[in-house]
Amino acid sequence: MKRIVIFASGSGSNAENIISFFRKDPAITVAAVLTNKNSAKVLERCDRLGVPAFYFNGPAFKGSGAIVDLLHGLQTDLVVLAGFLWKIPENLVEAYPNKIVNIHPALLPDYGGKGMYGDRVHKAVKDNNESETGITIHYVNENYDEGAIIFQAKTMIEPTDTPETIAQKVHQLEYEHFPKVIKKLLS
Repeated sequence: MKRIVIFASGSGSNAENIISFFRKDPAITVAAVLTNKNSAKVLERCDRLGVPAFYFNGPAFKGSGAIVDLLHGLQTDLVVLAGFLWKIPENLVEAYPNKIVNIHPALLPDYGGKGMYGDRVHKAVKDNNESETGITIHYVNENYDEGAIIFQAKTMIEPTDTPETIAQKVHQLEYEHFPKVIKKLLS
C-alpha cells in the first residue's frame, strides 16, 4: 500500500478532501497529517476522521532530522503540502526528491513566491484584472513555487468576481483535481 503524509497549516479542507478521496482506496492511504500550528483546524478534522496528526515546532522542522525520521518511520511514499506555508528545508527535499508535491492557488509561474498564498494571491489576480486563474500542482524544491509543474487547471474570472468568489472557484478546482493527480503520481 502506498502511504501519503499531508502537511497542513490551516483549516485543512484540502487535507480532508484528500483523506476522504482515499478512504476506500485499497492501494493508497493517508498515513498521517503533520502541522506546524498547534491551533490549526486541521487537527480537529483529523480527530474526527480518525487520522493520526502530529504537531511540530520550527526547530524540529528546520534544525534537525526529526521530520525526515518521522516520515521514514511512517514509510512515506509521497509528501503532500495542502495549505502548508513554511519553506521546505533542504534536508527534507534531499530525502524525498520528486516525492513532495504542493498545490498553489494560481497559474505558476505567475503569482508565486514567498508571501504569495491564499487570499493574497486572489487579491493580486483581481487587482491585475486577469481574465483567468487556476491551480498549479508542482513538485517542491528548495525555492518557493519553483519546482517542476505537474498539472494546471484554469477557471475564468468575470469582471464581477471578487477575491472571495475567485477563491471559491479555485477551491473547487483544488478539490476536484488534487486527489486525482496524487493518485496518478502513486499509480
